[in-house]
Amino acid sequence: MVEKTTVIKNRAGIHARPAALIVQTAGKFASKVSLQKGDDTINAKSIMGIITLGAGFGTEIRIIADGEDETDAVDAIERLFLTRFEEE
Repeated sequence: MVEKTTVIKNRAGIHARPAALIVQTAGKFASKVSLQKGDDTINAKSIMGIITLGAGFGTEIRIIADGEDETDAVDAIERLFLTRFEEE
């Protein structure tokens, strides 16, 4: 299992477009990929789960992956957060 913590840097937070990008990216990997905000953990391959997190600007998110390509999965999802989902 691989985990990394990141912070949402885009002003709009995670809305439909970033959620779709996360789902698309997570879906490329065989590993189980999850996002955790506080006590809530959701499947990163579920757009509804991501949207229901209600993660806004400055929110700390833990990216968790478990499986054969877990490191690549975490790195790819983290890259989305670091590039602000290419929105800014």
